[in-house]
Amino acid sequence: MAVYVIKMPDLGEGITEVELVAWRVKPGDRVAEDQVLADVMTDKATVEIPSPVVGQVLALGGEVGQVLAVGAELIRIEVAGSGTPGAAAPSVLTVPQDAAASMPVVPALAPASTPTSIPTATPDISAAPSPSADKPIASPAVRRRAWELGIDLQRVAASGAGGRIMQADLEAHVAAPGTAPPALAGSTGLVQRNDEEKVPVIGLRRRIAQKMQESKRRIPHFTYVEEVDVTELEALRARLNAQWGAQRGHLTLLPLLVRAVVLAVREFPQVNARFDDEAGVVTRHGAVHLGIATQTESGLMVPVLRHAEGRDLWSSAAEVARLAAVARAGKATRDELTGSTLTLTSLGALGGIVSTPVINYPEVAIVGVNRIVERPVMRGGAVVARQMMNLSSSFDHRVVDGQVAAGFVQAVRRYLEAPAMLFVA
Repeated sequence: MAVYVIKMPDLGEGITEVELVAWRVKPGDRVAEDQVLADVMTDKATVEIPSPVVGQVLALGGEVGQVLAVGAELIRIEVAGSGTPGAAAPSVLTVPQDAAASMPVVPALAPASTPTSIPTATPDISAAPSPSADKPIASPAVRRRAWELGIDLQRVAASGAGGRIMQADLEAHVAAPGTAPPALAGSTGLVQRNDEEKVPVIGLRRRIAQKMQESKRRIPHFTYVEEVDVTELEALRARLNAQWGAQRGHLTLLPLLVRAVVLAVREFPQVNARFDDEAGVVTRHGAVHLGIATQTESGLMVPVLRHAEGRDLWSSAAEVARLAAVARAGKATRDELTGSTLTLTSLGALGGIVSTPVINYPEVAIVGVNRIVERPVMRGGAVVARQMMNLSSSFDHRVVDGQVAAGFVQAVRRYLEAPAMLFVA
């Protein structure tokens, strides 16, 4: 037998270190060639590291959440061959750079046995998670349901693979006689709770935290808020969908906003820029590569709508829908998640009245969209119902003056309130 040591591959793009976000194997497991061994994170994506050999796992090179340098030992695998384990110098295998570049990219997922703070179902990335005496194995959806019912998962019998608690197990526990949570004296079904859950900040969540902290630390933000009357815009969108929706696809508000931002950038190119504050250089871009902030089960991702300035409404709509789908499915590539020059963020119906969006460093501006509400507005001396929406946009005050920021937002407003201008400018 012989020992192969697999080292952390060079993933290119100047990457010197990665974060270990999930192990797919454990010591003693048999692995096949091309079987995924671990997920490691770089920037806002996770790269799967496959095994180049068939063998048995001897040792792992780190713990989930640990940052490993390129070239560091990742895993040791015992393979068939001459010699015995440890008797000879280990053979070293590294994944070739061209192979690494073709590795699939998925959003960062916590290991199956690690609780997550996102109350939605997360794909199971472990074929058979090991049961833990002090940490029940269950999906976020099951944990949320248990929390709602006031049930301690330690007391629930598991029927899933590797000791995983399933929804059916939870329902069976609730239905079993004598297992209802004790009510407080004098209450109507209220229960005391003393449970705690520690949620490690790793993977994509750690990257988001680091990037937000870096952005706020380095950039002096200022936010400018303006209201926009989108009554005519919404009427136009309804007419376009009625006439062209079946053939060209349904239009949301987003592609119209994209078009307005592109036109406003022509007047104020200062906001479509990236600032290298270490070199003291601002690069203004002719191309508008618009980052579209997208919420996924694993956290916030920003896929990039490239060359928004060269797209019509339906091209923008189709590409935004595609990018959102691949991001949420965990199939976005690094190229699809990097290179934005300006970012657009919206929480849709949850957008609130005003927000203070954080700039996507090293960009210098971000446009935030709040929800549309119908409210009474004075028009021509009369009170009329109008559909109103606020734009909450943040700017880097080191390189974008207040007058420029205000002018840019007013230009966006002008195009949105007179939507015919979107097609003649």
